Amino acid sequence: MRTLVIDCATEACSVALFEGEILIAGECRRLGRGHAEALVPMIGALPGGGRADRIAAALGPGSFTGVRVGLAAARALAFAWQAELVGYPTLALIAAMARAEAGNQAVTAVTTGGHGEWFVELFDAAGTTITPLASLSPRDAAQREGGSVAAGSQAEALVALRGSGTALPIWPDARAFGALPAASLMTDTAPLYGRAPDARLPGASA
Repeated sequence: MRTLVIDCATEACSVALFEGEILIAGECRRLGRGHAEALVPMIGALPGGGRADRIAAALGPGSFTGVRVGLAAARALAFAWQAELVGYPTLALIAAMARAEAGNQAVTAVTTGGHGEWFVELFDAAGTTITPLASLSPRDAAQREGGSVAAGSQAEALVALRGSGTALPIWPDARAFGALPAASLMTDTAPLYGRAPDARLPGASA
């Protein structure tokens, strides 16, 4: 099975094409912004224009815009190619990348959230969630249970607040999709925003 992986939920924008578990080609850019303009050309530059039997897209949490851009592209291509569509949590991929680098151990995945908060999730050595995804202030994140390894865009800041641990300041990369546990893949591709929206409809409950 050929799989196209799309990950642009964070500051990074990446794509990868796999044949089974073998990486054929891929690219990762640290854009910050401009994912919508960069993503389609990056896919088009892959062998065969990135055409695949299955498309895997990052569900977030991360940038509201980045999550939507990646999922919109994945859904459109899955429809056009009659391909299977699956999603995966962004922090699960970060944790998988950290385990590949630091050895199989518990990992706290921590990335930039909104309004000064961080997205935080603790995974065990097998990639299973121990404490669920939450959007926390830096102080609350530092006080939360966590592994000795922190990975993600705020890993260094978290380790500094805790006063101990190993920081791996890594961003999700579609080319590392092979390290992701199969249990992390979901057929439900609803976005994982990680926090409630800032805007509410009139009359909506708090």
